[in-house]
Amino acid sequence: MRAAVYYSNSDVRVEERPVPRIGAGEMLVKVMASGICGSDVMEWYRIRKAPLVLGHEIAGVIAAVGEGVTCYRPGDRVFVSHHIPCNTCHYCLRGCHTACETLHTTNYDPGGFAEYIRIPRLNVDRGVFVLPGGMSFDAGVFVEPLACVVRGQRIAGLQPGQTVLILGSGISGMLHLLLARSLGAGRIAATDVSPFRLGMARQFGADAVWEAGDDIPARMREINDGRLADLVIVCTGALSAFRQALKSVDRGGTILCFATTAPDVDLPVPLNEFWRNEIKLTPSYGNSPLDATVAIELIRSGRVPVEKMITHRLPLEQAGLGFRLVAEGGDSMKVVIEPQK
Repeated sequence: MRAAVYYSNSDVRVEERPVPRIGAGEMLVKVMASGICGSDVMEWYRIRKAPLVLGHEIAGVIAAVGEGVTCYRPGDRVFVSHHIPCNTCHYCLRGCHTACETLHTTNYDPGGFAEYIRIPRLNVDRGVFVLPGGMSFDAGVFVEPLACVVRGQRIAGLQPGQTVLILGSGISGMLHLLLARSLGAGRIAATDVSPFRLGMARQFGADAVWEAGDDIPARMREINDGRLADLVIVCTGALSAFRQALKSVDRGGTILCFATTAPDVDLPVPLNEFWRNEIKLTPSYGNSPLDATVAIELIRSGRVPVEKMITHRLPLEQAGLGFRLVAEGGDSMKVVIEPQK
């Protein structure tokens, strides 16, 4: 089979790999669509593990099942989670599924930018979701990223009527915008350095869009009756955005760190000010099976119209182009690789 092998953001090679063999309790999935995630192009994180086959936002068809698999059958159209929790450890039982060690060590083989992937027994047990009738494979690639957004907004405690500021208008920022709108948020503002992405934010219903270099706290006060944002969501790894977030959150508000910086970066926090004004600072990483279930229903019902975000559909041979588009952050939003084309 063919697989797009990552060596760096600018060096992705289509190579021949054997079709994975499956064992008891496992399954083989024919990948029909696989989205490129922003985390796929975090070169400081990925390149130390290269070469490898990335891709974790997949939708496909079950090609074969191993002995003992009875809940699914060949021909089922599915989304499959690459990271899944154990559901029994100290962290899972507290509801902190993405802190589970099992979640951090599970994956499928070799990765979604390949024609076929092997789904290990544990993922088969709790990470396979049959796509609803009428949901396309392209829509299915959004289950994982939307599930992460669902978890983030749940942790942040978004309430109807609250004002939201989204720093970074890439795909995660747009999913946050659409989900916040569907949950009844009040005014929503978005920032970015890209005019193209600011245009997309307007298209998807942002009440205001601003260039990231503007005086964002002042802009927020202008549209929000003199107040800052109830919820600030950081969707870019730029340290300047995290600093901006600290200055843009209102009293009693929350900063959701949906993105992350490089591991050697520290963020000084005005602790006294936050302490006096009941400001919360919380990160969010990954998702749980419940979040994936919610995401599927949001997509199925049309509450979050994900396919409108797709700007590029590329065959596997053009995976290198897809990685460059995402890494450069130019005139693209969601790039989907279609390995069977």
